[in-house]
Amino acid sequence: MNTAIFGGTFDPVHNGHIRLLRTVLQAVEVENAFIIPDRIPPHKQALGLSSGQDRLEMLRLAAAGLDRVTVSDWELEREGKSYSYYTVKHFRELYPEGELYFIMGSDMLLSFDKWYKAEELMKLCTPLCITRSAADTDACREKARQYPSAVFVEAEPFEVSSTQIRRLAAEGRYDELEPLVDPKVLGYIIEKKLYISKD
Repeated sequence: MNTAIFGGTFDPVHNGHIRLLRTVLQAVEVENAFIIPDRIPPHKQALGLSSGQDRLEMLRLAAAGLDRVTVSDWELEREGKSYSYYTVKHFRELYPEGELYFIMGSDMLLSFDKWYKAEELMKLCTPLCITRSAADTDACREKARQYPSAVFVEAEPFEVSSTQIRRLAAEGRYDELEPLVDPKVLGYIIEKKLYISKD
């Protein structure tokens, strides 16, 4: 049984994330795919991070129509920083047979050698790298050569970031968010007044 895991902060999940996941499901054969929001991202500042419950719910809304995809709260239930090594190790133990694909965007691959227990992590899974930005396609392809086991999937980038979405939401520019996030996610952001400063 082949399995894929896709982790991240997802604050909020946007159409680029879902498009990336759809591309992966078309490129490789997997029976299960898990989207896993982190509790405390080890590579980013966590100041002002939306609650785990809000990020989890937005992921569930965005992934509702995806076959074979499950949103997991495994990292949210753990204490401390959400190191990918422990997540991959957990899912490797759950699914000892078949390929375990660890999905990462090109931006993640470029800094992969600085990750916690990167070498051990590489032994537990098959990194599946996918282009997120047109600007770093060549650098990503070159970096992937350092990891012979990695699978590199090229896709037309969807140029959007969660930072951009949070800024637009903070300014109340919801009409500009319509092409960037799932309608149900946008409705949740508006209803919960997410990303609006409480000052």
